[in-house]
Amino acid sequence: MAGPEPPASRSHRVKDVPYFDAASAEPVVPAARAALLAALDEGWADPTRLHREGRRARLLLDQARERVAGVLRCHADEVAFTGSGTQAVHLGVLGAVQARRSATRGPGHIVVSAVEHSSVLNAAASAEQAGSAVTIAAVGPDGRVDVAGFTAALGRERTVLACLQSANHEVGTVQPVAEIAAACEVARVPLFVDAAASVGRLPPPDGWSVLAASGHKWGGPPGVGVLAVRRSVRWRSPTPDDTREAHRVPGFPNLPAIAAAAAALEAFEADRAADAALALLISQISDRVGALVPDCVVHGDRSPALPHIVSFSCLYVDGEALATELDKAGFSVSSGSACASGTGQPSHVLAAMGAITHGNIRVSLPRGTTQESVTAFLAALPPIVARLRGTRPEIPAEVGT
Repeated sequence: MAGPEPPASRSHRVKDVPYFDAASAEPVVPAARAALLAALDEGWADPTRLHREGRRARLLLDQARERVAGVLRCHADEVAFTGSGTQAVHLGVLGAVQARRSATRGPGHIVVSAVEHSSVLNAAASAEQAGSAVTIAAVGPDGRVDVAGFTAALGRERTVLACLQSANHEVGTVQPVAEIAAACEVARVPLFVDAAASVGRLPPPDGWSVLAASGHKWGGPPGVGVLAVRRSVRWRSPTPDDTREAHRVPGFPNLPAIAAAAAALEAFEADRAADAALALLISQISDRVGALVPDCVVHGDRSPALPHIVSFSCLYVDGEALATELDKAGFSVSSGSACASGTGQPSHVLAAMGAITHGNIRVSLPRGTTQESVTAFLAALPPIVARLRGTRPEIPAEVGT
C-alpha cells in the first residue's frame, strides 16, 4: 500500500471543482495551515509582556516580520501587520499624507492612478474631504499608467504623496513602478505602492516608500494585511493614539494568522516558478475565448502582466448572470469590479481604460490548476454565453488547442 502523499506534491492543489478566483483569495497553502496550528499553541499571549509566554509570542511576531521583510527586501522593523489589506492601504495612504501635511504647511496634493484598487481611491477621497487636492492620472487602453502625465502631476505645488499599484488586480497589467519611483525621487515625493496583486508572484518593485499587501492573496489565512514603511519616510498614524509599540497598528495582533501568512509568503515565493504553468494556461484562455465566443473582447496587455489573471467581456450578456451560470456549471469566477463584485457596479478599471464594462468576467487561476480544468472551462463557456444571449452556440471542435 502506498504511503501518504508528500506535502510538497500537495502544495497549492485546488479542489475538484475548478476555482478560478485566486486574485480574490488563493487557497490556503499547507505551510500556512501548519504554522497556524503551531502558533495557536505558542502565540496566544500578549507579545508586549515580559513574561515567558509574552516572550514566546514576541518571538513569533519578530520571526513573521523577518520572513515578510525578506521577501519585500526591506528591514524587519519596517514591517507591520494589519487586520486586512484594505486596512493596510488606509493606514499607509492616510498616514503618509498626515505626516507630510505639517511639512508642506497645508493639506497637500495627491497623485493617484485611475485604476487603483477602491481602497486606495477611497483613501484618497477621504484625504480630499479633509482638504487635499487629488489628481487622477490617466491610463492607456492596456491599463498601464501614462508615465508622462503622472510625472507632470508630481510637479504640482505641495504634492505630498503619489500612489501607484504594482500590477492591476482586474486585468493583470504590470505598472511602470520603477519609472514612476525615479520621477518621485526627483520630485521628492514619497510613493505608495499597493502590491497586493503581485507579492509572491513577481519580484517586489523598487523605489517604494510605503507598501501594502494582503496575506490571503498568497495562500495565507484571511484577515492579515501587511504595511511596510521605509525608515526614511515620514508617517503618522491617522487613527487615535492606541498603538501597541512602534509598529503603527492599534489593537491586539492575531499572531496565529500572522505567523501563518508569513509562512505562506515564504512558501509562495519559493515556488514562484509554478506561475510559469499558469501563464501558459492564461495565454491559452486569452488566445481562445475570442474564437470560441463571438463578440468577446480580452482586456489588458499580456506583456508584462501577472501570470494568473485574464479579463474579458462578452457583449450582450450581463456579467453577473454569466458568473452565476458558470458557477452552476462548476467554475468559480468573478465579474464586474474586482473590488466591488456583487454591487452591480461596472468596473472602474475597465472604464478608465475605455474598455467595454458589460458582460465582464475575470479568470484568475490558483497554483495547481490543471489543463483539464481550463479545457473544460473553454468548452463550457460558449454554450452558456449563447444561452444567455438567446442564440445557438457555434463551438469549434477543438477548444483546448
